[in-house]
Amino acid sequence: MNIKPDELDISANPVWTSLTGRHARFTTSHGRAVMFEPDISPFAAVTDWNDEGAWADLAKLAGPQSVVAVAGVGLVLPAGWDVVWHGEGLQLVDVAVEATEDAEAVRLTAEDVPEMLDLVARTEPGPFAPRTIELGTYLGIRRDGALVAMAGERLRVPGLTEISAVCTDPGYRGQGLASRLVKAVAAGIRARGETPFLHAADFNTNAIRLYESMGFKVRTEITFAAVRTP
Repeated sequence: MNIKPDELDISANPVWTSLTGRHARFTTSHGRAVMFEPDISPFAAVTDWNDEGAWADLAKLAGPQSVVAVAGVGLVLPAGWDVVWHGEGLQLVDVAVEATEDAEAVRLTAEDVPEMLDLVARTEPGPFAPRTIELGTYLGIRRDGALVAMAGERLRVPGLTEISAVCTDPGYRGQGLASRLVKAVAAGIRARGETPFLHAADFNTNAIRLYESMGFKVRTEITFAAVRTP
């Protein structure tokens, strides 16, 4: 059963919700801060982005001059923190996606990680580490034995799972492979009785139009950043 976008309460701090809930086994924490193990993901979060004490906990957790990825609404860094990278994005939620399995999509395993990392390096869909695959199901499409497209699951919050790492080798774009994989991953999420959601950079208008045409609806704006601790 789908959840209506206006019924969701995940937009302000989805990373915190995932890291302190269904993905807690992959994290380390200190006070009001939590972060993924580095070989899982660079993402970290705090209870309240407006709480300077929580930011101080994150600085202690990550260590001095460490770079972590954060996401939330209205991020304002305390003094001493540096922005390495900053970007605005959109959070979209499934309201009418025709989720379907794909006969050509194969489930990727730890043996496929080297190829997955290579594909990510060439396409830059967002952070992906050697153990990111442990966060959920990842599906791929191969051509002549080579991995040319993939998509999978990342953040998990109550009733919803994020679709992430959607990417296609430049030589195989325009064939609808990404759409097929998103629908296939969505089918697996739906089969668990959950609703898919995802994020897209606000400048990536082509991807946003594609997701909206597939049945995703914009939920809210959200900020992503890589920040360096004091």
